[in-house]
Amino acid sequence: MPVEASGSSSPEHSASGVTHIRPAAFDVDDDDMDFEPATDGTETESHDYEEIESDSDGIHFHDAEEDLSNIEVEVELTEEGDGAAPGETDNDDGTATERGEETGRQGARRELLLTRNQILQLLGHVGFRQIYTQHAAARGFGPSNDEDDDEDDSDPSSTYGSGRRKRKPGTGRCMYPAVPSKAGKELMQSGTFGTNSRPDGSERIEGCLRRRKKMAYQTMMRELGLGGPGQQRNSNKFIAQVDHINMIPSSKADKIINYNARCYSGQFSDDGNFFFSCAQDYNVRMYDTSNPYAWRYYKQVHHPYGQWTITDASLSPDNRFLAYSTIGNIVCLAATDPSEESQPYALNIMDMGNREGHGYSRFGGVWSIRFSGDGRELVAGTSMGPVYVYDIEARKSILRLKGHTNDVNAVCFGDKASPHILYSGSDDTTLKVWDRRSMGDNREAGVFMGHVEGITYVDSKGDGRYILSNGKDQTMKLWDLRMMMSKEKADGINPEDYTTNFDYRYPPYDEKKYRPHGHDNSVVTFRGHMVLKTLIRCHFSPPNSTDSRYVYTGSSDGNVYVYNMDATLAGKIGVLEATRNTRSRDEAAEDTYGYEFFGGEGGHWSTCVRDASWHPSAPIIAATSWNGWGSQQGTCTVHSWNDGMDEDEGDPGMGKTLNAQLGEVNAPMNSGRSYFTRSRRARRAFLGDDDD
Repeated sequence: MPVEASGSSSPEHSASGVTHIRPAAFDVDDDDMDFEPATDGTETESHDYEEIESDSDGIHFHDAEEDLSNIEVEVELTEEGDGAAPGETDNDDGTATERGEETGRQGARRELLLTRNQILQLLGHVGFRQIYTQHAAARGFGPSNDEDDDEDDSDPSSTYGSGRRKRKPGTGRCMYPAVPSKAGKELMQSGTFGTNSRPDGSERIEGCLRRRKKMAYQTMMRELGLGGPGQQRNSNKFIAQVDHINMIPSSKADKIINYNARCYSGQFSDDGNFFFSCAQDYNVRMYDTSNPYAWRYYKQVHHPYGQWTITDASLSPDNRFLAYSTIGNIVCLAATDPSEESQPYALNIMDMGNREGHGYSRFGGVWSIRFSGDGRELVAGTSMGPVYVYDIEARKSILRLKGHTNDVNAVCFGDKASPHILYSGSDDTTLKVWDRRSMGDNREAGVFMGHVEGITYVDSKGDGRYILSNGKDQTMKLWDLRMMMSKEKADGINPEDYTTNFDYRYPPYDEKKYRPHGHDNSVVTFRGHMVLKTLIRCHFSPPNSTDSRYVYTGSSDGNVYVYNMDATLAGKIGVLEATRNTRSRDEAAEDTYGYEFFGGEGGHWSTCVRDASWHPSAPIIAATSWNGWGSQQGTCTVHSWNDGMDEDEGDPGMGKTLNAQLGEVNAPMNSGRSYFTRSRRARRAFLGDDDD
């Protein structure tokens, strides 16, 4: 593409006709690049302006122009095939240039070299776009004018002229459900999910409601005795009902519990008196949280047959036993009593007794496990596809449900008061409902479809009606049991038609390729969090401390996301913000299981919140995470509501760094050898990870 350029400046010429060229200044972003003038192979020692001899064609090579203002360009489009256009040169470094001519005030002309970026800058003007569009359209490879082509999928750094690829119809971010969700708004006002602000009120009324709903204002009215007896009674009831509203825990952590292995899950007991955390070192640690603001270390149990990590754990309804699983068929059952030092019971979850052999599978793994409401049974989801129901007293599985075609990542009971209804979520993208009262043909009672990638977690509200699931398609969905699909209808739908089998462990999810499920029967879809690297979990908020107003989930970007039922974001708890750089980057990496460890620097500090648990009676969230340099280590961070304050005058203070046994980490590091210069065994003992 020949380029003619004329300007107001004329080049300086010597008596011999050689053009003197001053090297163009590089941009700040390119200050690490050294200017090297083109030569014929002979190095020049002078540091002043160089005289570049012309070749046989009389061409003077010099640096590209820095300023393209006041330059007129004439463009001639040619049809000379795929070769270089006349006047175009490929440099040794792959940079394409265009040769043009510049006319000075005295009529002198010199050749002007343009870099690729300058060419793109020129071609970016409206006039050139129109010329290119008309020319390219005539040749059949230009951009389309279709209304559906509203997204540019081409790489902006690619060479101009490649054109825009038309977005595939029915895909892209615009295909996600709208936020706020209309169905979610109706749920918010129904009372099923707590008390919410009055809808469609005037600004004055809304402002008044916000003021009246402040717990401090209600407390003041009560303490001052303002209002009549009836108003006092109503104020007391209002405080009891509304003291949880907008009391979402803050990003500032009360305490940071450090582990030398990644944390995979952690949950409070139903009564809030107990908390356990599961780590990749095959240990489950238990804490007394009867005072949620002052935890006490309780006990530690180990999985003797651990493979890779502790995948899940479940506490019995009476808090007496803890069941925990690994990537194998053995589930351990341990007593929580700290005086009980016996080894845990080993339960072969795939043992079907004499009816179908032992059911032992060397490569089978348990991804999810839950106690029944009466504590007599365990339900388990496995890597082989079946869902097992295990009778603890009989020491064998009494039911094996075959309905999924891929790993079952999550299971739970529909109602804590009844063991009949089961839910299971799988990598086959389906969520299935099982009714044990009608299992004569060993088939599911119903199916939910809507996720287009595998399901990572399933949680039940406990009312036998609403279900929550997290998916690798970066969405969380709310389901209503009354809207489930029959098995007959589900059998006629192939889930593979809607999935890309996205591998969530490595690349980020490309939302431009998102295609909604054609048979989505979910009620509300929540999005904004990231489900990458691992099976991230989601939950309903508890009825006592939050009035069941929210749903919340971990995220691989280091946050806990709290959503209103209309899919709008109610709050975000920054675990990454609270823990960043709280541990040193050095020898501690030797004790961990590297996931993002590159080179000797331990990667960068990253946080992936895998699980979170909201205390049933206090505005406190405990988040268990992969945390540290390269996400190699683990933390359990405790966040409480503090009305926006950065500091706490009470004791203990905020932001304390503790080891696994709740001993302060910073205090001993000031004397003698620091933690990070001790031997591996000494470091483990210091953090409470040594069983000896």
